[in-house]
Amino acid sequence: MGLSNVMKKLAILLVSFLAIFSVVGKVFGDDCAAKNSLTERIACYESELSKVTSQAKTLSSQIAQFDAQIKLTTLKISQTQDKILLLGGRIDQLEISLDSLTKAFSGRAVETYKLSRFENNIFFVFSAVDITDAAARFHYLQKIQEEDRSLLLKLEEAQTLYKGEKASQEDLQKELENQKKNLAKQKQEKANLLAITRNDEKRYQSLLATARAEFAVLRGLGKETFLRDVSEGEKIGTIITGSSGCSSGTHLHFEVHNGSSVVDPSNFLKSISFTYDYAADQYGYYGTINPHGSWNWPLNEPIQINQGYGSHGYAQAFYAGGVHTGIDMDSNDNSVKTVKAGKLYGGSYQCGGTHKGTLLYAKVDQGDGITAWYLHMVPQ
Repeated sequence: MGLSNVMKKLAILLVSFLAIFSVVGKVFGDDCAAKNSLTERIACYESELSKVTSQAKTLSSQIAQFDAQIKLTTLKISQTQDKILLLGGRIDQLEISLDSLTKAFSGRAVETYKLSRFENNIFFVFSAVDITDAAARFHYLQKIQEEDRSLLLKLEEAQTLYKGEKASQEDLQKELENQKKNLAKQKQEKANLLAITRNDEKRYQSLLATARAEFAVLRGLGKETFLRDVSEGEKIGTIITGSSGCSSGTHLHFEVHNGSSVVDPSNFLKSISFTYDYAADQYGYYGTINPHGSWNWPLNEPIQINQGYGSHGYAQAFYAGGVHTGIDMDSNDNSVKTVKAGKLYGGSYQCGGTHKGTLLYAKVDQGDGITAWYLHMVPQ
């Protein structure tokens, strides 16, 4: 009986804890949505986004970051739409005022012109009763002309204000379009992350481990051995087929360093015909390349690109600093060739994750401050 009572109490405590945890989670999730004004909700989501961005990299934190970004961008779109609506009302009022002022000034200008022509001719003197009447008529004309100048000034100010408001409206429209594009991009990147990881934390951590291993190798943390001097175009190894140490599939990661700086390989590789192994609507997530240099490629054609250089969606999700520092590629021929002559080194790095093992690579010091790196291949 005693043991049974204890188990019942534990069960009640567990249910209570889960209920409290659920409520706390709901309150945190609804906290920003409960804010009164749009500005307060935006500030709240900006704060929430800052918090989740600083958290340790997990799939759940990445999804929370995307959710906060999506909510924030959605609110900013609403804010911009409200501004456009308010500005549109002001512009409508300005158009009415501007039209009224223009008509008023046009009518006054014609009448003043007629009056000034009459009062400035010789009849101005002879038609006056006396000098007092002439002076009064002269001052009346001056007063009319002053009022006309004031009306003209108001008209010019209204025209300037109208042009400024129209320009502001155009700027807000452009801002709105950019915000809508960002929202679509954020939603797509979240969908891509869920598709790649299959909403599985282990798979996410495996991809993260791969990215971190590449980063470690390219920061000199691998074990390297000098092999030999090589000439341009010489075969230096073979891409590892299938999954291997810190690699989920057959590909070569090619990277270029100029001294301590990472450089886009597209600046060196010559323009050739190539394909991507992902659809055009995924270019923003995996990146694109624009080769325009003079080097021959490290693989024989036809070449397929698996991931581009730069700060694209995938890089932001997995790579340090949000930048993929090389170009991933594969070919029907797994032979790897040097892009330039230099000293060949073979290297290795032990990595964890789902694809545990040894990440094998080669690097060629070209002797001019430039080093080319070839990862996920067996050097020879």
